[in-house]
Amino acid sequence: MQNQSFQVLFLEDEPTIREVLKEYMNISGYQVTETDNGDTAIQMLDQHTFDLAVLDIMVPGSSGLEVLSHIKNNYPMMATIMLTALEDEKTQVDAFNRYADDYVIKPVSPIILLKRMETILRRTSQSRFLEPLRTTEGLTLEEEAYRAYYNGELLPLTLSEYLLLQTLYKEQTRVFNREQLILRIYNEDYIGNDRIIDAHIKNLRKKLPVSCIRTVIGIGYQYDKEGTAHETDA
Repeated sequence: MQNQSFQVLFLEDEPTIREVLKEYMNISGYQVTETDNGDTAIQMLDQHTFDLAVLDIMVPGSSGLEVLSHIKNNYPMMATIMLTALEDEKTQVDAFNRYADDYVIKPVSPIILLKRMETILRRTSQSRFLEPLRTTEGLTLEEEAYRAYYNGELLPLTLSEYLLLQTLYKEQTRVFNREQLILRIYNEDYIGNDRIIDAHIKNLRKKLPVSCIRTVIGIGYQYDKEGTAHETDA
């Protein structure tokens, strides 16, 4: 993959970590814009276009989680990796509830971080000019753009959520377990707990106007073509 075309925003307030990881990113061909302040990161996001943000959480100004929320509210297709020393479950759940694509705990091997970055960016770099997939539930999946629509309205899905939906939809008779879904979304590069799939499914269900993902107890998940629209407030 040609990394030189990818623009990365790197938010990290520890100088040594920032310089070492930035050097590895630069050597790998990424164009890196760095900052140690969350408020500055938000300003940069609104002034420039980035393909990926790597965000520490505990930084001066706006926290990395607040920067993450800004990204997902304004640039929902942008990939995000949380890079932090906070390994408690509450913080990780909070990050995934804000639709982070990945959560990496420091200290981290630069090589492992680069593999995580490559895995996420590979999803957007594969340009497949395919016709949109139109479902019977009002959903449209636009594969070449990694976007999903409901009755013509764009759904704010992250890359992981979109790929989960596409995988389940394209093989509706199949029940996928977590490991199989990880392979479909991250290929062989993912290193971590397979419960990340549960977090992405939970977030995906919140965003979909129709109930079209069925939990098969003891196995995993399956697309439900009989799904119905969620009730909405009058």
